[in-house]
Amino acid sequence: MLQLIFTIAFSAAPLTLYIPPIRCLTAFAQTMEEMGVEGRAYRGRVFARARIAWSRLLDCFFSSSPRSRP
Repeated sequence: MLQLIFTIAFSAAPLTLYIPPIRCLTAFAQTMEEMGVEGRAYRGRVFARARIAWSRLLDCFFSSSPRSRP
């Protein structure tokens, strides 16, 4: 049983090298938050243009149905 505990402990020890310290995570979170705030104005314009383009595309598909001439 002691061998199993040591095996698990020493196999998990290298994994702790991949986990960054908390201070790095908070800096990362702060950077992501700042990017989100700065990108809010651009997102609004892009989504507005995308909505207009999508509505024009759907209008083109659904309103221009071929009409047969009698």
